Amino acid sequence: MLALVASACGTGGPSEAGNGKVIKIGAWYPLTGPVASFGIPEKAGADAYFKMVNAQGGINGRKIDWIVKDNAFDPQQTVQIARRLVDQDGVVAIVATNGTAQSQATFPFVLEQSKVPVLNTLGGDASWYEPTRDGLFGLQTLYEDQAAALGQWVARDGAKKVLVVHSDPAAFVKVAGEIGPAAGKTDPSVDVQRLKVKFQTTDYSPVISKVKAQKPDAVVLILAAAEAAAYLKEAKLQGLTAPVYGYAPVAAQSTLTLAGKAAEGLRAVQLVKSPHDDDPAIKEFRTAMSKYERGQPADFITLWGWEAAKAFVEIARTIDGPVTAESLTRAYENARQVDTGVGPVLSFSADRHLGTRDVQKVVVRDGRWESQGDFFTPPERD
Repeated sequence: MLALVASACGTGGPSEAGNGKVIKIGAWYPLTGPVASFGIPEKAGADAYFKMVNAQGGINGRKIDWIVKDNAFDPQQTVQIARRLVDQDGVVAIVATNGTAQSQATFPFVLEQSKVPVLNTLGGDASWYEPTRDGLFGLQTLYEDQAAALGQWVARDGAKKVLVVHSDPAAFVKVAGEIGPAAGKTDPSVDVQRLKVKFQTTDYSPVISKVKAQKPDAVVLILAAAEAAAYLKEAKLQGLTAPVYGYAPVAAQSTLTLAGKAAEGLRAVQLVKSPHDDDPAIKEFRTAMSKYERGQPADFITLWGWEAAKAFVEIARTIDGPVTAESLTRAYENARQVDTGVGPVLSFSADRHLGTRDVQKVVVRDGRWESQGDFFTPPERD
């Protein structure tokens, strides 16, 4: 049997929904299985925001009924969940959900057949937005653009010889390939080489030996967080001091937990600000997490969920009248300069369904991630 664990943060019953007093939306997350460590906290971040908004009266007086189901990160289960959310639960949109392959498997039914929009999914690739698809809107800067930002960053920091250490699956190879062109646009004298590593490698001793032999000025990691931590620990053991940069999956609390002091000075790009920042929007996030989702850390992953939920609410509030699949799609197409305070400013249009290409620089100082400067836009990719 499919694991269909549902939770609703709204308080309205069926009669209220029928009277338009409830906005019913859905999502799927891996709440069990090997990537539940991402799904559970991301759901918690979004849930905290929706609960806070409901406590404050909802969206223009309408409470949010956010129905979440466990897909165990499986595309086939996700398709069945999508059918249940649309046909049985009657959601008007899929909001703040998780997974590229999992969400994409639902598009024929959700987007094309049912005309239900999919909004603010964590995941996706360029094919989702180029060309645009009716009802599909996102806010996650693509991995390829994150790589372009890293190429620009290392070049501006003065590195002339850069080594990209990346896992061997095609998705990692594709992302790693964007670093060299971006660095070259910033400084044509930069030499970028790549070192491929078998996916899920745990022994990084021979890898570090190869890196040392190339004597790079900087190293860029396109690795999962656990592998990045293994790299950092072995680099410290072998006395490799070249500065290290990483994309958003590297900028995780798990990297710091696993790498310990070896992570000090690590630079990375992120989709949101550091959860340790002192600005009001981040403080609001931390306060809500401690109130509504006790036991879940206020970290990058929960902040991803919070940002996705907040962007939805900000845009839905612009709707004058019933909140439907059609009115949500129009609202997104007309959404300009949406500022969640925790992520980059978002702008959408009829021919632009990805709200941003911007990223945030973060650096490890005294054992925690800190934001560095403001969000910035990487160079355009070829």
